[in-house]
Amino acid sequence: MDKRIFEMHAEICKIFTNPRRLEIISLLRDGEKTVNELTELAGVPQANVSQHLTVLRQNNVVTTRREGTNIYYNIANPKILQACDLMKEVLLEKLTENEKLVKRML
Repeated sequence: MDKRIFEMHAEICKIFTNPRRLEIISLLRDGEKTVNELTELAGVPQANVSQHLTVLRQNNVVTTRREGTNIYYNIANPKILQACDLMKEVLLEKLTENEKLVKRML
């Protein structure tokens, strides 16, 4: 396989290494939201949310729609949510295994 594919894959995966971006993706799961809505829900400064949304938009993770003075952000492809869900399942399985190991040690 062409090594460039692996490089591109790694670039996409890097987007999902930031906890704040994962939180924003999760907040958009239920539908589009404005920066103000995301800021309020995440409880972080608007500049921080805007910065992460820019990265997500530049990498085609989110799309935008303008309505009046508001810009609404939405998940670009439902497979993004599926990928996040799969990784969360892997995490939960690992945590469950660790919990069982700890219980055996006690």
